Amino acid sequence: MADISILDLAPVPLGSTPGDAIRRARDLARHAETWGYRRYWLAEHHNMIGIASAATSVVIGYVAEGTKTIRVGAGGIMLPNHAPLVIAEQFGTLASLYPDRIDLGLGRAPGTDQYTWRAMRRDPSGADRFPQDVIELQMFFGPLKEGQVVQAVPGTGLNVPLWILGSSLYGAQLAAHLGLPYAFASHFAPEQMMDALAIYRARFQASAQLQQSHAMVGLNVVVAETDEEAKRLFTTAQQAFTNLIRGTRGLMLPPIDDIETYWTPGEKAHVSGMLRCSIVGGAETVRQGLDQFLARTGADELMVACNVFDPAARLRSYEMLADINRGLVKQAAA
Repeated sequence: MADISILDLAPVPLGSTPGDAIRRARDLARHAETWGYRRYWLAEHHNMIGIASAATSVVIGYVAEGTKTIRVGAGGIMLPNHAPLVIAEQFGTLASLYPDRIDLGLGRAPGTDQYTWRAMRRDPSGADRFPQDVIELQMFFGPLKEGQVVQAVPGTGLNVPLWILGSSLYGAQLAAHLGLPYAFASHFAPEQMMDALAIYRARFQASAQLQQSHAMVGLNVVVAETDEEAKRLFTTAQQAFTNLIRGTRGLMLPPIDDIETYWTPGEKAHVSGMLRCSIVGGAETVRQGLDQFLARTGADELMVACNVFDPAARLRSYEMLADINRGLVKQAAA
């Protein structure tokens, strides 16, 4: 069976503030820790009023300070937006404050639009240097070498675990070549999931960080007392992705009774394709869905997103998922 972890964007619901969202993130992480989740990751996005995790390393520090044992990290940092030295210093600081609890997932996309990228003073060709930047980051986390005149303080010698994130074959190939764990973003871009996993596993080369491949797979999960209620809660995510393809941005919206009144047939097809890796329902429906998904992917770990408007319903969904996963673990061990 696979470990389960949480991916959180610190969503800002309608009628709420970014401060509320970040405080709720820490509260969810505290609960997740008691429920047995392996990791709690936050992601870098910019110029999106419905996402409060833009200053990702700051939010990670806040969440890590409020928890004790759960691993906290980035899923991910969009490395083309930053100099590797700066990220090494930020995550070296986090690793110094919270030893053996910090993860650093790295993405190649900018995580924003071209106008925001310009405002960040970044070079559009930065994505082309992604492999070199990852290697440079590894160097900053490694031991100080003779003649090395620039080092990350703190950071040097801390060996913060790196992950490669991706939604295409490119990231799978890079993670395999560098011998790093790989996280596939199938929770919003599932098209190449199986091919990417196959390439990663087939081409994996052992490294100092990782001796055998470790594949994490993204998955949307919403659990409620009934299938009907879970489907209603899921309309929040469906609305968000509909707005994304419309090019509109906004706060997280409450669920609606009939999603068919919100999107066009073309939008429905597009969004349903993006959200194909989603399991939505009551406990038994989700249990069966998880069992089938794990059998299909062979994932070593699931990174679960649950974009539910009501904080209490969101907590309940993650609590029920943890119970379901424990049941599957016991079943597999029997």
